[in-house]
Formats: sequence, structure tokens, C-alpha cells
Amino acid sequence: MKTVYLVVPCYNEEEVLPETAKRLNRKMKTLKRDGIITEDSRVVFVDDGSKDRTWKIISKLHQKLPQMFDGVKLSRNEGHQNALYAGLMQVKDHCDAAISLDADLQDDIEAIDEMIQYFEEGTDIVYGVRSQRDTDTFFKRTTARSFYKLMKRMGVEMVEDHADYRLMSRRALEGLSEFREVNLFLRGMVPMIGYPTAEVYYERGERFAGESKYPLRKMISFAAQGITSLSVKPIRLITSIGIGIFFTSFLILLYSLIRHITGHTVAGWTSTVFSIWAIGGLQLLAIGIIGEYIGKIYLETKARPKYLIESWLHDEAEEPETDEPEES
Repeated sequence: MKTVYLVVPCYNEEEVLPETAKRLNRKMKTLKRDGIITEDSRVVFVDDGSKDRTWKIISKLHQKLPQMFDGVKLSRNEGHQNALYAGLMQVKDHCDAAISLDADLQDDIEAIDEMIQYFEEGTDIVYGVRSQRDTDTFFKRTTARSFYKLMKRMGVEMVEDHADYRLMSRRALEGLSEFREVNLFLRGMVPMIGYPTAEVYYERGERFAGESKYPLRKMISFAAQGITSLSVKPIRLITSIGIGIFFTSFLILLYSLIRHITGHTVAGWTSTVFSIWAIGGLQLLAIGIIGEYIGKIYLETKARPKYLIESWLHDEAEEPETDEPEES
């Protein structure tokens, strides 16, 4: 048997957290009873600077069931990726493997059994992959497919239809800890670890309660973060476009000379205006992309901590447990 921790990042999840805790409590008890995981296995909720009652609920869960629920409270809101990373780094010395999943109950927790089975067989990283996207709207399904295709073309290695539902062994967690960058994009970083991997397919359900923490604006920002954190192809693309425009300018020069020789010097107002706007827009775009990379370099050179932990609720002592967590 192995000690397995479930790491659940939370941000303003007071509506869904009691139900999440109840279901995870039942699942962990079943795994322990069947001898799949040790009695030391537990659930770790990571509060990413929530502004509601999330931390109070986590504290009550730990107080009621200290051998089932742990809590990590970050000093401020650092974002989902940093919160998840903080939780994984906090538990890596206490478990044989950690499984990360969201608090919204959309990830099928029944897939945990198969993940642990792969881990027992020697697999270090097991990805939870959606088997279908029937529950998504046409817009979200289309944009998701476009996102994975774009990331692939940008040279970013990712598992398609995989979010952050995955199992990582202690060895894989140690490998992840060697990645020192501030700008985290775990979906692209984890495949770079390179240890044996497997995939478990599941159907993603509807959110139990509350609102999605990833509206369109954040999804676009997340995609930009992934591209600029793991690929330099956008800068190389600017270089290629610049070379293309440079050679095109010779054709325009030749065209202008021919027009001048033939006495048609007034013509070409439309093409001139278009060229000015096109080149000006391209220059601004290029400056923006380069600025994005320079900004990331600026943040990396400061070497600021990715997060600060304010509280860590963890009890090693053996205490009796009740069947269910209290309703909050």
C-alpha cells in the first residue's frame, strides 16, 4: 500500500466545499478499507487567498477529521497554478504520490482507482484525460481544440483534453521542484519531467455549485501564459515576418520605379496608406510580444517567491474519525 494525498486548490469555494469534502471523505475511506492506500493518506485543501468562508470550512474539516483533511492557506491570492504547485510541494515529503484535482466536483473521482493502479505498476505520472466534450458549448469545444492545436504548433508538449487532474509520484514531484521559474504553466511543465506516464480517461461532469473560475478572459490569459512561458516561437515568427516584409519591400521598390518611369507617380495612394497601417500594426504587435517576454525575464530575475504559506494544518497523531464531515 502507498500513502496518497489528494491536493485540491480552492478559491472562493464555500458553496461547493462541504459537498466536495463529503464525497472525497467517502472515497478515501473506501480506498483505505479496500487496502489500496494507507491510513496516513488524506485530502489537502489549498486556500488561494479566498475572500469568503473557504478557510473557515477547511479549518472546521481539519478540526473534525484531522487524519482525513489537511489545510494550506496562502498569504494572498497567487492564482490556480501557484496554489496547486504550493500544495504539491507542501505534501511531497509526506506521501508516496499526490493526486491533484479541482474543487468543483467535475473531475470523476472514481478514476482515482485506476490512477493508483498505474502508479503501483511503476508509472510516475498518470494524466486524467476527458473522454469527450459533449457537455461543453460549441464555442468552448471549438476554442479548446484550437488552443491545443496552437500550443502544439508553438512547440509546447501537452496532453490533449487534460487539465490538472493527475497523479504524480514522489520522484515526479521532486523533479517538478527542480523547475525554478516564477511563471508556472503546469500542463506544459509536467510532461517535461520525462518519467513513465499513462492516461486514464473519464467523463467530466457538471459543476456542483458556484461559478467557474475560468471565464473567457482568464482562458485567453492562461493560453498566452502557456505559450510565452514555454515557447520562443512567437519571437521567431516575428523574425520570419520581418524577413518576408524586407524582401517584399524590394518588390514595392521595383513597382515604384516602374510607375515613376512610366509617368504614373500619383497612383498608389491606397496601397501606400494600407502599407503604413499594416507595417505600423505589425510593429506594435512585435513590440508587444517582445515586451511580454522581457516582462517575464524581469520577473524571473527578481527571484521572488511564487507563494508564501500563512498556515499549514497537519496532524500526525492518530485520532478517531467519524463517518462524515459536518455540514458547514
